[in-house]
Amino acid sequence: MSLRRLLPRTLLACALLAAGAAVAAPLDFSFGVINHAAAGKGEDTLRQALAETDADNLAFVVVNGIKSPSESCDDTLYNARHELLSQAQNGVFLSLAGSDWITCRDRENRSDAIERLARMREIFYSGEFSLGATRLPMLRQSLTPKFRSYAENTRWEVGNVIFATVNLPAGNNHFLLDGGRNNEFEDRLIANRNWLQHLFAFAALKKSAAIVFFSDGNPFGPPPKRSFFRAQRDGFAETRRLFSDLSGNFAGRVLVVHGQAPKPKTPSHILWTGKLGNVAVGERWLKIVVDDHLPQLFAVADADGERR
Repeated sequence: MSLRRLLPRTLLACALLAAGAAVAAPLDFSFGVINHAAAGKGEDTLRQALAETDADNLAFVVVNGIKSPSESCDDTLYNARHELLSQAQNGVFLSLAGSDWITCRDRENRSDAIERLARMREIFYSGEFSLGATRLPMLRQSLTPKFRSYAENTRWEVGNVIFATVNLPAGNNHFLLDGGRNNEFEDRLIANRNWLQHLFAFAALKKSAAIVFFSDGNPFGPPPKRSFFRAQRDGFAETRRLFSDLSGNFAGRVLVVHGQAPKPKTPSHILWTGKLGNVAVGERWLKIVVDDHLPQLFAVADADGERR
């Protein structure tokens, strides 16, 4: 990459960090979200989305998932996708998706999910900066010894807004019906509760204007359907209540950006319930504007720049 091309990105990163120190500074920037997990296609789709976001004026980009369920789970693919994200012009943060690890099988066709989750954490969630050319600093939940495994839960700041990823996989938050097999779900539930409580306390202390969360699953979606023989537990019930309780006591706005669009071709809109909003990312990448002149601070922008 030429110095001429890198310099504006570096200056942008410095400006964003400086803005983070000045709480009263006006908010006027945009970020992008790529939902590769929902696209259901290979590397070319992700490469095209990254090229489009590279060409836009964005503070950073969040990628939801590095692979579709039909793609391989081996280290070769993981490393190739890591290299691809590293080549992006914007700072890139990865939001872990269920398709990255839950459906993985070993050579004997047994579930390899937990081992692949550990490998994802090793490859994608190390270091103190985002991927891509614009190196934005971040903090991870794994800095807390009790939750050292949860490096995928990260937070960063732009201006007076806190951004964070939280591991909430699609598919009922990876709750399994079979008894005695939900250790991963139960442990992550505890870690996520701690992570959300920490973020809201930190945001309140800083008097942040808003917190934006990125997740694979939609914690506000309809609960799973009951079967004739047994009721399915709602894997997002605890998290949904926690979001509601914590946002109710927070002075700023809270936005959850997730990857579960009910209809992929439907334009995305932010759905607000009081100060708590959520928006789904479809197959095409989503641009979200942050502007304190907006009545609700956030808006979705389409390809022509129109806000909705």
